[in-house]
This record gives sequence, C-alpha cells and structure tokens, in this order.
Amino acid sequence: MTQTDSSTVTYRPVVGSLAAPREIPLSQLVASAANVRKVRAVMSIDDLAEDIARRGLLQSLSVRPVIDEAGHETGQFAVQAGGRRLAALQKLQTEGRISPDHPIPCLVKSTGIEVEDSLAENVMRAGLHPLDQFRAFRALADDEGLSVDEIAARFFVSPQIVRQRLKLASASLTLLAAYAEDEMTLDQLMAFCVTADHARQEAVWEQIRHGYNKEPYLIRRLLTEGAVKGSDRRVLFVGAAAYAAAGGVILRDLFSEDGGGWFQDVALLDRLATEKLAEEAEAIAAEGWKWVETALSFPYGHLNGLIRLSATPAPISPDEQARYDAALAEYNALSEEFEGAEELPEEIDQRMGELEDILARVDERPEIFNPQEIAHAGVFVSIEHDGRLRIEAGYIRPEDQAASTSGQASGNPTDGHKPALSCQTGGVGPNASEDADDVETETTARLSDRLIAELTAYRTLALRESLADDPDTALLTLTHALVLKSFYRFAGSETCLELDVRSSALEAHAPDLGESDVANRMSARQARWAGMLPKNPADLWDALVAFDADSLAALFAWCVSTGVNALQLPHIHRTREIAHADRLADHVDLDMRRHWSATSKSFFGKVTKSRILATVCEVKGEAAAQMIDHLKKSDMATEAERLVAGANWLPAPLRSTLERGSHALVAPSATTVEAPTQPASEGGKDASSEAVTLPAFLTEGLETAAAYPIAAE
Repeated sequence: MTQTDSSTVTYRPVVGSLAAPREIPLSQLVASAANVRKVRAVMSIDDLAEDIARRGLLQSLSVRPVIDEAGHETGQFAVQAGGRRLAALQKLQTEGRISPDHPIPCLVKSTGIEVEDSLAENVMRAGLHPLDQFRAFRALADDEGLSVDEIAARFFVSPQIVRQRLKLASASLTLLAAYAEDEMTLDQLMAFCVTADHARQEAVWEQIRHGYNKEPYLIRRLLTEGAVKGSDRRVLFVGAAAYAAAGGVILRDLFSEDGGGWFQDVALLDRLATEKLAEEAEAIAAEGWKWVETALSFPYGHLNGLIRLSATPAPISPDEQARYDAALAEYNALSEEFEGAEELPEEIDQRMGELEDILARVDERPEIFNPQEIAHAGVFVSIEHDGRLRIEAGYIRPEDQAASTSGQASGNPTDGHKPALSCQTGGVGPNASEDADDVETETTARLSDRLIAELTAYRTLALRESLADDPDTALLTLTHALVLKSFYRFAGSETCLELDVRSSALEAHAPDLGESDVANRMSARQARWAGMLPKNPADLWDALVAFDADSLAALFAWCVSTGVNALQLPHIHRTREIAHADRLADHVDLDMRRHWSATSKSFFGKVTKSRILATVCEVKGEAAAQMIDHLKKSDMATEAERLVAGANWLPAPLRSTLERGSHALVAPSATTVEAPTQPASEGGKDASSEAVTLPAFLTEGLETAAAYPIAAE
C-alpha cells in the first residue's frame, strides 16, 4: 500500500484470491488424499465432534472441486485443509445429530497446488502460548464462574490439569513476564508455584536469575526452606488434619510428588506433637510406673547406665495363634511362589501386606512386667521414624536399683526386641557435633569417629545378613572362635564374633539404620524364625530335634550372625577384630553397594566441605568439584549427592580390603592354625613360627560342601 496524498490511496493487487465462504452440503464433501496430516493428533475425533456440537464450527473448510477424467466437475468437493473437522462432522451425521444436507461453510479454491495449500494451513499458523492458555482458563473461572470440573469437561482434560493451569496463572506477574519472555522455563515456573506467596517467589527469582543453577529442585528447596516435609515423624504422628485445624499452613506441589507437602509452622507442629505425647504419657503413667519421660526424639545414649526389667509377651488366645500360624504358612507359601519375580502382582503384594499386619499384631504384642517391679522403673515415650508411638518401658535408674523389689533385671538385648537393632546396651558417648560453619580448614581425608561408627554399623548389619545366608561360613566362623577360646588363652581378639552371641547395639550408632532395607529383611527373618519356635523355652529342645538338617543349619547360621560385631568406635581399639571382620567380609563376598549409597543424609551432610570436594573430584573429576566449591555446605552436600548418584562410590570403611588398596589377608588353610606363642625352644627356634598340622581324624570331613539350602527362609 502506498500513500499518494492525504485523500488518495492506491492498493497493490494481492497474489492469489481471497474467496468468500460458500455453504456446501455435508454429503458433497469428501476427504482429500493430498491432506498432509497423516499422524493422529492429540485431540481425538470424538472430542472434536463433541466440541463442534457444543459451539459450532469455528473455522471454514478449504476445498477444491472434484474433477472427473473428462475434466468436468462431479459436484463433490475434496477437503484439502480441515480433514479432522470433516471426520468429526461425519461422525455427528452418523449419530443422527446433523443431517447429510447440513450446510458447511467452505472456501472453494481452484488455483494453486493442493498439497502446498494443505501444508501451509498447518505450518503457517502459530500455536497458542501456554501462558495465554493459563490466563484463558483463569478468565473462565473468575469471569464466567465456571468450576474446575466444568472447564475440564468443556476442553476434554482432567480436573487436575485445570487446577495446575489455574495455579500457574496465579503466579507472580513478575514470574509470568519472565516466562513470556523465555527467561524462565515451564518447569521452573511450576517449581515456583509450590508457594502462593508472590513476594517469596520474586525474592527467590532475584536470588537465582543471574546464577548458573536454576534447576527446579533448587527452586523448590529455597521456597520450602525452614519447612518440614510431610514424611517427617512429627507430621505423621500429629496428622495433617489436626495441624491444619490448628491453623497450620501446608505448601503443596501440584506438579510433582511432594510426599504430603511442606508444613511451614514448625513451632506449631512441635507443640501439637508434644501435647499429643503428653496425653499418651498420662495413659502410660496410669499403669503404675515411677516415671515417664517424653521427647519428640531422645538423644543418642539415653539408655546408657539403665537396667531393663524382665518381661514376658502378653499371652495369645488359641484363635489368635491359629490365625497367626495360618498367616505365616500363607506368607511363606507366597514368598516361595514369587521368589524369582521382579515385581509382585498388585493383588499378591496387597495380600502379603495384610498377612504382615496379622503377624505384626502378634509379634509386637505388649510386654507384661511384674507390677511390684514397675513401681521402681520408668518409660521413655517418643516418636518412631514412621510416626508410630515409640514406648521403651521397664528401665531402672541406678538410684532406684536398690529399691527394686525383685532385685533382678535382665540385660538381655533379645528379650522381645529385635536383636539386630537393640538400644539396650551401654556404649561410648558420641563425639561433639562437627562444626557446620562454611569456613573450614580441615584438608585431611579422615572421617569423623562418629561417622565411621555409623558406617561400620551398616557394614556390621550387612555382614550379619551375609553370614545368616551362608551356614557353611557360619559354622566355620563359630568353630574358629571356639578353637581360639579352647586352645589359645589370649587370642580372643582374633575374631570379630562375640562368642556368647551378644547382639551389640547398632542403631545407637546409626539412628536411621532401622529404616534400611537390610534391617527390614533381618527383622522379618527374625519374625519368621520366632514363628517357628515354641513360645515356651522348655519346649525348645524337642522342637530343634524335630527340625530337618537344612532348617537346623539355617537357624544355626542366624544365631551366629547376630553375634557379628564389626563396629569401629572411638577410643576402643579393635584392630584384630576388625581385621577378622575384613577377612569374613571377603569370604562371603560382601558388597556394601547393595546396602548403602552416598547421599546428603547418609554421608555428605556429615563430613567437611573439603571431604565433599575430594569425593566429587575422585568420582567426577576436578572440573565437577570446582563447579560446587563456592556453595554453602548444605547446598554442596545436595549437589554432591546428585553428582555421584549411580557411581557406586563407597567411603573407605565400607570398601573391601582389595578396594582399599591394602593387601588382603589370606585365610590359612582349613587344616592349619597358628600355634600359640611359646617360649623359644632349646634350639633357639620360636615355636610360634611353625604351623601346627591337625591330625587326620580331626580334619576329616572339613571340606566345605555346597551351601545348605535355607529351608526356613
């Protein structure tokens, strides 16, 4: 268009022609083979038909006359652009909702290339920007008053999608402007919507917009900083409903699994949990205990110096015993049937969960104490990691011990408790917490004593499981320990096996150990054995005599395994015991990668920044370490977890002797043992330098056979 003067305008001719719409009966329209759309679109023909029936046809069809072989028009028209609309209209006709003669607005073209027109119609149009869609949904909700379900029904999407789009549309205008200008991705915008606080959204955006790390997980973490996750023991104990009823605010993420959300008012949550614990404590105190202490979580070592009263499990009725036996038999049968399956069918998984509940109700039944003794003892009441009430009952303080009417207290860590996870023995107190300041000067690779104890607690439990799976090695281990005690007076430290089968407390050194898979497996194994053994110890001998050889060997292996102690503790020198634990771990091919992985919670959050960087450098190289060396320690630990994920890295205390780079100890021959140290012989030769060969009648049959099948597992 050119302007010649103030009143005269000259128009240049348009290439092609602008045809006016023409109404053509539906029966005269046919699909064109030249339509370029061959792949099925996202919206189905059924949905499109319903939309056309509701609001009519919003766009005319582009058609060409159909020409016969003689070059004459046939009266039909081929739809070159709008094939899906034609299919939807024909579906409405088939259903009797419109007639075959229903007039359809069409643009009739007689020039140009048919394929080119079809391609241009699909390529030249611009899709709606997602932000425009979000705002349109918001307008329908706010201006038109449509509900979420009504909007979902009109556009054939789920109500959850509508809620998500309304949530995105309600974000801060600053963020929406950044998204519209492509400064922010959709994933980042979704992460910001974890909170509705616009000021907080904008503050975090300003904090990260010029940085290199704008990952959605970081945005969520910054926005929920200081809040408590829905998986926290306090949340599970109090309940989201009670917290919300008290005025607490919960942040929810509509775009990813949030594990129950984030609870912002931590002080309120602590108060509600403390009040609920106090109510539970009142009911327990009514049983006659001298004292009841409550805490959300007791510190490490709170049972040190206390003695526990003897107790017996509450009796079970014949009906309960029958249900227990039936559930155990069915559980074992299902376990054997699906032993090799990668994933349990849903109905089987549900049924096994029901059976586990039946077994747990019997296995975890209350303990009965002597009423005269509980008047001198007390109870600790706290919260388990899964939100259940934790009751540690029957503990006598030193000052009350003399006043106890029984004068007896059992220190046995296995009386009704999980032997692998007992907290009923004393121990060395924890080291002081590591300084969490950003400024650190430590450059040594040495781990803290407390962390080494925690790591070796995991290793000890995994070693116990490996030994319980290997009766031959268990027999060898116990025989080795017995020979040491019988023939070598001062060689008891040459074995990691605590011969009287004490079960050293491990959870005291690794608070989260009870949540691990290996702990769950060991606890389940103990429960299965307990179900096979008589309730009355007087009947135990006859029961064991009736066991087949394989079951007896498997039970023997379990008992031996609970005595393994590979803990490395500060101020307690167990060099030889640990050396034997290494030898035992090598013998059973223990691989701690099956039982432990390096995360912010399990490792990086408990070591110094220099140790974090050294680990990342070892696994991913110096460049990766330099990428995170400027971060605060908490952020560095999170990034380190992400960087080493999948690398199967282990800290030194969890590595095999070969992986540590040291010389692996070679076990002596099965028919030789080192002689005890003796004074030098008359010839000046030290007797300890010679190996003693056992006579044939003592070594006959010692060759290891194939491993026993664990019949009871």
